[in-house]
Amino acid sequence: MGNCILRAICGKGSDTKTDGAAEPGVPNRISAATAGVSALAADLLHFDITNQVPEGLSQHVTSSKKAQINWYRKLLEAWRDAKPPPKTPEDAAKLIVQTLKRHQKADVEGLLNYYGLPLAKQTGSECATHHHTASNSKLKPDGVKYELNTLPVDIKCIADGDTITVYADATIPHESCKVPPEIKRASKEYIKASTTKNVQRANNLRKTITDAGYRMMPSQNGNEIIAKKYRIRLRGIDAPESAMPYGKEAKEELVKLIKGKKLKIYVYGDDRYGRCVGDVYCGKIFIQEHMLKKGFAWHYTAYDQRPELEMWEKEARMERVGLWIQKNPEKPWEWRKEQRNGS
Repeated sequence: MGNCILRAICGKGSDTKTDGAAEPGVPNRISAATAGVSALAADLLHFDITNQVPEGLSQHVTSSKKAQINWYRKLLEAWRDAKPPPKTPEDAAKLIVQTLKRHQKADVEGLLNYYGLPLAKQTGSECATHHHTASNSKLKPDGVKYELNTLPVDIKCIADGDTITVYADATIPHESCKVPPEIKRASKEYIKASTTKNVQRANNLRKTITDAGYRMMPSQNGNEIIAKKYRIRLRGIDAPESAMPYGKEAKEELVKLIKGKKLKIYVYGDDRYGRCVGDVYCGKIFIQEHMLKKGFAWHYTAYDQRPELEMWEKEARMERVGLWIQKNPEKPWEWRKEQRNGS
């Protein structure tokens, strides 16, 4: 019976795996791009059998468990009625938005983010779940490789005015599929060791998890969850280094903006230091725009020629705010070059 339901929901054969982990000797057919679709199908199947919604969903939405049960009942019916059932992230996102169009925007966005599905543009009375970009003209800018939705930012993870370290919840479907099996096992064993107060065992497991680029972090319900570490270089700007004039002020400004906040980051690629280069948003605030307009960063023209960044820097220059109070401020890239040359 269960296999029949799975085929009805997924529109695929019953041998398709939905948890993103391949069995020994069997190639994993679920890619990161479709992991959210597969996870949603699996959760709908689970709901059909148990009437239970995913445990971690409450961290991403504002409504009660009772309301979430109502959503999944509607989604299960809509998925079964869809011909064919959704197979791409865009199709699954469209089904969610259309099915829950009369529900709160924050809940719809939270559900989409939970499964790593794209935010879809709506018209009329439907939820408008598109994000606010600096140009406000596209759902997702050209060249974006993937989107990160972070956990609240720790002040210790803000290095300076243009570099931060963030963590993404690795238990949500589109992140979970990337976690190595041995790290998943280590996180479960760590929680068990912590619960039984086996301190030495917990410390060893924590080190294993940390060395692999992950971290155990507290969730909203007080439990610890595994999170993936990402080092982020803010795309298109260059803030003064800590030892330069206005370096301290630039960092303090960024701290005020993002400390304790969840961020949305559009990642374009990696730099030569292995950092993710991306556009960073805190709510409706485009962080690069704010830092440039306040005079706490330069437009990094060597790597980014966007005209709006040039315009925001010029505005700050004309108003003589931030570092532009100085008559002839030194450029950070020239300062770094001098440091490398030992001058």
